[in-house]
Amino acid sequence: MFAEERRQAILELMQQHGRVEVADLCSRFDVTGATIRADLQMLADQGLVVRTHGGALPFGAGLYELSLIRRRQLQTTQKARIAQEAATLIDDGEAVFIDSSSTALAIVEHIRHRRDLTVVTNSLVVAQELLGLPNVTVVMPGGTLHHDTVSLIGVSGLALLERYHVAKGFFGAHGLTIEDGLTDVSEAEAQVKRSLAGMCRQAVIVADATKWGRVGVASFARVQDVHRVITDRAAPFDMVQRVRGLGVQVALV
Repeated sequence: MFAEERRQAILELMQQHGRVEVADLCSRFDVTGATIRADLQMLADQGLVVRTHGGALPFGAGLYELSLIRRRQLQTTQKARIAQEAATLIDDGEAVFIDSSSTALAIVEHIRHRRDLTVVTNSLVVAQELLGLPNVTVVMPGGTLHHDTVSLIGVSGLALLERYHVAKGFFGAHGLTIEDGLTDVSEAEAQVKRSLAGMCRQAVIVADATKWGRVGVASFARVQDVHRVITDRAAPFDMVQRVRGLGVQVALV
């Protein structure tokens, strides 16, 4: 059986049983665990399944708003490249905003050694990742804990940030279209991003190719209102050209 045939069979089994386990698939297809895990990662990268410990679940309506741990497992290679490129825009001595998206979270790994950096974030995970670094000051607005994104939402606590000159803000998005702009999975998340994008001198969108052409529940910015989009080379060419036509820089990595 060819790899593509096996992956299609895995999807069919998942539809029948609701989930699949690596051990069962190894036995069924007589292949190694490494082969099955590679199959599941390929399907996850295509947005067809969500990886779990020891197996996978179907990517469906019930998983519309993915928990952070599951979202971090999607498009991992692309997110790493996007994050590395985004980090090159961050200079010593700046104040930057990093949101609660899994792609923005990946930026943190590349800025640990920046000097005199101030990171504004509503993400508890970002704050935790930067904990204990004497060269980085972390500022968090108040709000209500949102469990799926492990972030603080609500705009009542954002007044604190008015004293900071935030040079750049890095925002993930559930979707990006010319008509609907940048969208997220809930109005509450979008409301926070909408306010913070307006506070940043430059708004940078970090979004892999799967987000292009997709529309979330609520918009937080028009495409022409952001300064740069960092995405991967699989982003649709026609849409990339249209975004560039609006005066927005698009980096393909």
